[in-house]
Amino acid sequence: MKVIRRSVLGFVLAFAALGPAQADQLSLNAISNYLNALKTAQGSFTQINDDGSLSTGQLYIRRPGRMRFEYNPPEQALVIAEANAVVIIDKKSNLPPESYPLRRTPLSLILARNINLAQARMVTDHSFDGTATVVTAQDPDNPEYGNIQMSFTDNPVQLRQWTVNDANGGTTTVILGEFETGISLSSSLFDAGRALKERDR
Repeated sequence: MKVIRRSVLGFVLAFAALGPAQADQLSLNAISNYLNALKTAQGSFTQINDDGSLSTGQLYIRRPGRMRFEYNPPEQALVIAEANAVVIIDKKSNLPPESYPLRRTPLSLILARNINLAQARMVTDHSFDGTATVVTAQDPDNPEYGNIQMSFTDNPVQLRQWTVNDANGGTTTVILGEFETGISLSSSLFDAGRALKERDR
């Protein structure tokens, strides 16, 4: 649980995409359109924590504003982004959950209702490494909150890797297995109050 608490402000997502990588640089508008079209998603993940340890679990996304990380044992943690907050629940503890303002985490950039990477000062780097377009983005009004480094390939546009550097200097990587998009996800998945009641039963 200590590792989860230390890394919650710096999630890094890597989408394991199928098919060969394409060698075409993507525009910021194309990437913004792709992210805005990503409404729901579900898949397994392996997280590389800041200290090099590994965690696994299931990830659910329902944009805008909602995300859920279910960690497998030994952590047995649950992290939910909802109602403008990121809540951490330890399933093995009776302690109250920890909560952080979503807007103070780099997660807020991908969970925003409208993503516009072309916005002034949002993108600090936009480059091409020969196989993927790499974009580093931050909240232009609060760069101290950290940044997200995302790698995309083309045809079709796919997010291959997402690295978040948090305000404390930590970096976390989450690599996704099979990932399904455009599915129906219940609002209850993102209800931290309900999850806490289930833990305390």
